[in-house]
Amino acid sequence: MISLPGLVVGFLLALTAEARVGNSSELEFCFETEQCLVFDLICKTPDYEVRRYGSVKWVSTSEKSYFMEFAAPRAFSRLFKYITGENEAGVKIEMTAPVIVKMPVKSFWQSGVYTMSFLLPAEHQQNPPQPTNAAVFIQETPEMGMYVKSYGGWMTTMADNSKASSLSSTLDASDAKYAKGFHYAVGYNSPMTMFNRHNEVWFIAEDEPVCPSSEEMD
Repeated sequence: MISLPGLVVGFLLALTAEARVGNSSELEFCFETEQCLVFDLICKTPDYEVRRYGSVKWVSTSEKSYFMEFAAPRAFSRLFKYITGENEAGVKIEMTAPVIVKMPVKSFWQSGVYTMSFLLPAEHQQNPPQPTNAAVFIQETPEMGMYVKSYGGWMTTMADNSKASSLSSTLDASDAKYAKGFHYAVGYNSPMTMFNRHNEVWFIAEDEPVCPSSEEMD
Protein backbone atom coordinates (compact mmCIF):
# COMPACT_ATOMS: atom_id res chain seq x y z
CA MET A 1 0.00 0.00 0.00
CA ILE A 2 1.44 3.41 -0.99
CA SER A 3 1.51 6.00 1.80
CA LEU A 4 0.13 9.49 1.41
CA PRO A 5 3.62 11.09 1.68
CA GLY A 6 4.80 8.78 -1.10
CA LEU A 7 1.90 9.84 -3.30
CA VAL A 8 2.61 13.51 -2.62
CA VAL A 9 6.29 13.10 -3.51
CA GLY A 10 5.36 11.28 -6.71
CA PHE A 11 2.88 14.01 -7.59
CA LEU A 12 5.49 16.71 -7.03
CA LEU A 13 7.99 14.84 -9.17
CA ALA A 14 5.48 14.74 -12.00
CA LEU A 15 4.48 18.41 -11.84
CA THR A 16 7.50 20.47 -10.84
CA ALA A 17 9.28 22.49 -13.51
CA GLU A 18 12.18 20.83 -15.26
CA ALA A 19 15.56 21.51 -13.70
CA ARG A 20 18.06 23.38 -15.82
CA VAL A 21 21.32 25.25 -16.14
CA GLY A 22 20.46 28.60 -14.60
CA ASN A 23 21.73 31.74 -12.93
CA SER A 24 23.91 31.07 -9.90
CA SER A 25 21.83 33.51 -7.84
CA GLU A 26 19.16 30.80 -7.65
CA LEU A 27 21.38 28.72 -5.34
CA GLU A 28 22.78 30.15 -2.13
CA PHE A 29 25.82 27.87 -2.13
CA CYS A 30 26.72 28.28 -5.81
CA PHE A 31 28.46 31.65 -5.99
CA GLU A 32 31.73 31.23 -7.91
CA THR A 33 30.35 30.83 -11.44
CA GLU A 34 27.64 32.69 -13.35
CA GLN A 35 25.73 29.51 -14.18
CA CYS A 36 24.93 26.51 -12.02
CA LEU A 37 22.88 23.34 -12.24
CA VAL A 38 19.46 24.29 -10.88
CA PHE A 39 17.09 21.73 -9.42
CA ASP A 40 13.65 21.28 -7.90
CA LEU A 41 13.76 20.47 -4.19
CA ILE A 42 11.13 17.78 -3.64
CA CYS A 43 11.54 17.16 0.08
CA LYS A 44 14.18 17.11 2.79
CA THR A 45 14.94 15.30 6.01
CA PRO A 46 17.56 16.04 8.68
CA ASP A 47 19.87 13.61 6.83
CA TYR A 48 19.35 14.29 3.12
CA GLU A 49 17.40 16.07 0.39
CA VAL A 50 15.50 14.67 -2.58
CA ARG A 51 16.03 16.77 -5.69
CA ARG A 52 14.78 16.51 -9.23
CA TYR A 53 17.25 17.30 -12.02
CA GLY A 54 16.41 17.75 -15.67
CA SER A 55 18.31 16.22 -18.57
CA VAL A 56 21.53 18.15 -19.18
CA LYS A 57 24.77 17.78 -21.15
CA TRP A 58 28.26 17.54 -19.68
CA VAL A 59 31.78 17.34 -21.04
CA SER A 60 33.49 14.36 -19.41
CA THR A 61 36.66 12.30 -19.22
CA SER A 62 37.61 9.11 -17.38
CA GLU A 63 40.79 8.22 -15.52
CA LYS A 64 41.77 4.92 -13.91
CA SER A 65 43.47 5.19 -10.56
CA TYR A 66 43.53 3.93 -6.98
CA PHE A 67 42.30 7.21 -5.49
CA MET A 68 40.30 10.21 -6.62
CA GLU A 69 43.16 12.49 -5.58
CA PHE A 70 45.38 10.89 -8.27
CA ALA A 71 42.72 10.76 -10.99
CA ALA A 72 41.21 14.22 -10.49
CA PRO A 73 44.17 16.44 -11.53
CA ARG A 74 44.66 14.59 -14.83
CA ALA A 75 40.94 14.57 -15.58
CA PHE A 76 40.54 18.23 -14.63
CA SER A 77 43.44 19.23 -16.89
CA ARG A 78 41.81 17.57 -19.94
CA LEU A 79 38.45 19.20 -19.28
CA PHE A 80 40.01 22.60 -18.61
CA LYS A 81 41.82 22.44 -21.95
CA TYR A 82 38.47 21.67 -23.62
CA ILE A 83 36.74 24.74 -22.16
CA THR A 84 39.72 26.99 -22.92
CA GLY A 85 39.64 26.20 -26.64
CA GLU A 86 40.68 22.60 -27.24
CA ASN A 87 37.48 21.83 -29.12
CA GLU A 88 36.47 21.70 -32.79
CA ALA A 89 34.98 25.21 -32.69
CA GLY A 90 38.06 26.63 -30.95
CA VAL A 91 35.81 28.55 -28.55
CA LYS A 92 36.28 29.36 -24.90
CA ILE A 93 33.51 28.09 -22.66
CA GLU A 94 32.62 29.56 -19.29
CA MET A 95 33.18 27.45 -16.20
CA THR A 96 30.02 26.34 -14.41
CA ALA A 97 29.22 24.46 -11.23
CA PRO A 98 29.13 21.84 -9.97
CA VAL A 99 31.99 19.63 -11.06
CA ILE A 100 30.99 16.01 -10.54
CA VAL A 101 33.03 12.82 -10.25
CA LYS A 102 31.42 9.42 -10.74
CA MET A 103 32.89 7.37 -7.92
CA PRO A 104 33.24 3.60 -8.34
CA VAL A 105 32.53 1.21 -5.48
CA LYS A 106 35.77 -0.68 -4.88
CA SER A 107 38.06 -2.06 -2.23
CA PHE A 108 40.81 0.14 -0.85
CA TRP A 109 43.57 -1.75 -2.70
CA GLN A 110 41.75 -1.87 -6.05
CA SER A 111 41.97 0.64 -8.87
CA GLY A 112 38.81 2.06 -10.36
CA VAL A 113 37.59 4.30 -13.16
CA TYR A 114 36.75 7.86 -12.11
CA THR A 115 34.72 9.97 -14.55
CA MET A 116 34.87 13.73 -14.06
CA SER A 117 32.34 16.02 -15.74
CA PHE A 118 31.98 19.78 -16.25
CA LEU A 119 28.45 21.04 -16.74
CA LEU A 120 28.07 22.77 -20.11
CA PRO A 121 26.61 26.31 -19.87
CA ALA A 122 23.12 27.04 -21.19
CA GLU A 123 24.35 28.48 -24.50
CA HIS A 124 26.16 25.21 -25.32
CA GLN A 125 23.55 22.75 -24.08
CA GLN A 126 21.82 22.40 -27.45
CA ASN A 127 24.89 22.00 -29.64
CA PRO A 128 28.11 21.60 -27.62
CA PRO A 129 31.45 21.96 -29.45
CA GLN A 130 32.98 18.54 -30.01
CA PRO A 131 36.24 17.74 -28.19
CA THR A 132 39.45 17.29 -30.16
CA ASN A 133 40.98 15.04 -27.48
CA ALA A 134 39.76 11.46 -27.94
CA ALA A 135 39.75 10.99 -24.15
CA VAL A 136 37.15 13.74 -23.74
CA PHE A 137 33.50 13.21 -24.62
CA ILE A 138 30.07 14.82 -24.43
CA GLN A 139 27.42 12.98 -22.45
CA GLU A 140 23.83 13.69 -21.50
CA THR A 141 22.32 12.67 -18.18
CA PRO A 142 18.59 11.94 -18.17
CA GLU A 143 15.98 13.58 -15.99
CA MET A 144 16.29 11.93 -12.59
CA GLY A 145 15.57 12.11 -8.89
CA MET A 146 18.58 12.37 -6.61
CA TYR A 147 19.28 11.69 -2.95
CA VAL A 148 21.71 14.37 -1.79
CA LYS A 149 23.83 14.82 1.34
CA SER A 150 25.73 18.11 1.71
CA TYR A 151 28.89 18.82 3.67
CA GLY A 152 31.57 21.49 3.99
CA GLY A 153 35.34 21.47 3.91
CA TRP A 154 37.41 19.71 1.28
CA MET A 155 36.19 16.98 -1.03
CA THR A 156 38.65 14.14 -0.41
CA THR A 157 38.35 10.39 -0.88
CA MET A 158 38.08 9.94 2.88
CA ALA A 159 35.43 12.65 3.34
CA ASP A 160 33.43 11.48 0.33
CA ASN A 161 33.52 7.83 1.43
CA SER A 162 32.37 8.77 4.91
CA LYS A 163 29.42 10.86 3.68
CA ALA A 164 28.47 8.31 1.01
CA SER A 165 28.49 5.51 3.57
CA SER A 166 26.37 7.56 5.95
CA LEU A 167 23.84 8.41 3.25
CA SER A 168 23.60 4.87 1.90
CA SER A 169 23.04 3.51 5.43
CA THR A 170 20.25 6.03 5.99
CA LEU A 171 18.64 5.17 2.65
CA ASP A 172 18.90 1.43 3.32
CA ALA A 173 17.25 1.89 6.71
CA SER A 174 14.40 3.76 4.98
CA ASP A 175 14.01 1.04 2.31
CA ALA A 176 14.79 3.64 -0.35
CA LYS A 177 15.60 2.33 -3.81
CA TYR A 178 18.69 3.87 -5.38
CA ALA A 179 21.37 2.99 -7.93
CA LYS A 180 24.22 1.06 -6.33
CA GLY A 181 27.74 0.38 -7.57
CA PHE A 182 28.61 4.08 -7.83
CA HIS A 183 27.73 7.52 -6.55
CA TYR A 184 28.71 11.07 -7.45
CA ALA A 185 31.15 13.27 -5.55
CA VAL A 186 30.09 16.84 -6.22
CA GLY A 187 32.02 20.07 -5.68
CA TYR A 188 31.03 23.71 -6.12
CA ASN A 189 34.27 25.51 -5.30
CA SER A 190 37.64 26.27 -6.80
CA PRO A 191 40.72 24.85 -5.03
CA MET A 192 41.58 28.45 -4.12
CA THR A 193 38.45 28.91 -2.01
CA MET A 194 39.31 28.56 1.66
CA PHE A 195 35.98 29.16 3.39
CA ASN A 196 32.28 28.42 2.91
CA ARG A 197 33.02 25.41 0.74
CA HIS A 198 30.08 23.26 -0.34
CA ASN A 199 30.26 19.61 -1.39
CA GLU A 200 27.65 16.93 -1.93
CA VAL A 201 27.18 13.20 -2.33
CA TRP A 202 24.57 12.08 -4.89
CA PHE A 203 22.79 8.76 -5.25
CA ILE A 204 20.37 8.35 -8.15
CA ALA A 205 16.87 7.57 -6.88
CA GLU A 206 14.98 4.62 -8.29
CA ASP A 207 11.18 4.34 -8.11
CA GLU A 208 9.47 6.90 -5.88
CA PRO A 209 11.94 8.78 -3.65
CA VAL A 210 11.51 8.20 0.07
CA CYS A 211 11.34 11.09 2.53
CA PRO A 212 10.28 9.74 5.94
CA SER A 213 9.64 12.48 8.52
CA SER A 214 10.29 14.97 5.74
CA GLU A 215 9.39 18.52 4.98
CA GLU A 216 7.69 18.39 1.58
CA MET A 217 8.30 21.38 -0.62
CA ASP A 218 5.53 23.31 -2.39
